[in-house]
Amino acid sequence: MSATPVTSTTGTISHWCDGKLFAGDSGNTAPVTNPATGAVTGQVALASVADAQLVIDSAAAAFPAWRDTSLAKRTAILFNFRELLNKRKGELAALITAEHGKVLSDALGEVGRGQEVVEFACNIPYLLKGGFSENASTGVDVHSVRQPLGPIGIISPFNFPAMVPMWFFPIAIATGNTVVVKPSEKDPSSSLWMAELWKEAGLPDGVFNVLQGDKTAVDELLTNPKIKSISFVGSTPIAQYVYATGTASGKRVQALGGAKNHAIVLPDADLDEAAAAMVNAGFGSAGERCMAISACVAVGEIADTLVAKIAERAATIKTGDGTGDADMGPLVTKVHRDKVASYVDAAETDGATIVLDGRGVVVDGGADGFWLGPTLLDNVTTDMSCYTDEIFGPVLSVVRVDTYEEAIGLINANPYGNGTAIFTNDGGAARRFQNEVEVGMVGINVPIPVPMAYFSFGGWKASLFGDTHAHGIEGVNFFTRMKAITTRWQDPSVRTDGLNLGFPQNV
Repeated sequence: MSATPVTSTTGTISHWCDGKLFAGDSGNTAPVTNPATGAVTGQVALASVADAQLVIDSAAAAFPAWRDTSLAKRTAILFNFRELLNKRKGELAALITAEHGKVLSDALGEVGRGQEVVEFACNIPYLLKGGFSENASTGVDVHSVRQPLGPIGIISPFNFPAMVPMWFFPIAIATGNTVVVKPSEKDPSSSLWMAELWKEAGLPDGVFNVLQGDKTAVDELLTNPKIKSISFVGSTPIAQYVYATGTASGKRVQALGGAKNHAIVLPDADLDEAAAAMVNAGFGSAGERCMAISACVAVGEIADTLVAKIAERAATIKTGDGTGDADMGPLVTKVHRDKVASYVDAAETDGATIVLDGRGVVVDGGADGFWLGPTLLDNVTTDMSCYTDEIFGPVLSVVRVDTYEEAIGLINANPYGNGTAIFTNDGGAARRFQNEVEVGMVGINVPIPVPMAYFSFGGWKASLFGDTHAHGIEGVNFFTRMKAITTRWQDPSVRTDGLNLGFPQNV
């Protein structure tokens, strides 16, 4: 295996179906670019309805045998996959950098967080252990089991082409389901690389499949009756569509949407630590994280000092090609780069102070790359588009307030509720914050509070549609159904004669 895109004989980045590359018959493709150079590096297949159905049929055909495969065998394959992934993660990171643009160290971090879920899933025999009650009624035993759903669909975003699918498919596979992954068209090769790794690990053909495509592929996954659940990560408008369409088709759906994550900095905070955290959370991965902090809420008289410290650190960030020694890479496409820059234009027009302007950044990379450097906006108000919208780029807005109450009021009034953080040395203030804030993931002196794999990832409000978060025990529950079984074995020495039409008695 190499770090080059996995292509079919046609030279197209294709689907993966029944344990092998599948070109499909649609003939439609979309360009894949290297964001650091702007060059088109490949073409990804866009599935037709017929292509999508063939891939889904492969997952459906493989399900009965995989469902009935022993936990011991499933676990052995998962361990094989984990070991291969750990050994070759550099290859996957290189693929991510080539198609997404993030720096290699960030790509390796992404793979590492995904690997944590693989490791969690390796404990699936314990996680699937049911309950048993002997003699619940006289001579009657009751036990429960959790069983897989069937073929499941995963629709993943461009910003984490490896980690986000790994939030779902290790647990789905471990619990006995078969999988169809629909990656983003912008960085499609990572899922194919993982498909080949699964095959090498010993996973039977048809258990893990990759369906490349656009809305046509998505809609077939959402409506095809053979797909039993959908796991989605992306923007809130699409998450709403996925949830509404999938549930209307009778499927379980977990649809994780967008975010506008705030961090409150109280006057008693260590401002050096807070400033460093804001730089990390605002500009890491060029701000293309659903957990990025894009709104820093400075409370009281510390604002001037805090902004100066953030600007000082952010100005040292080296923007450039992720394969070199850059700290921050490009944005994923030119269209997205221009959209993010338009928010900076609007903020300037609306009266925000541009402390650090990334629109004219000098980069260590191709002249045609999709560049936007770290951008720091001060004196942002809540009616500006740079505050109200999820920008998804390296733009950090500082909002000034006088009190803690104003700060938490901003967060709780926001339609999103994905992640948040507070920086303080006051334990009482931190405890009050974690209790009062209406957000799913909370950091206390931690800027990006992504939970470990044995907890569950997910937001509140418009950041999540459905009631089940990703991975952890909630992930196990999402990919399984509980069955309760009541059993009575008649003692051959005791016979009950006669007719009894009464309601069962608990005696």
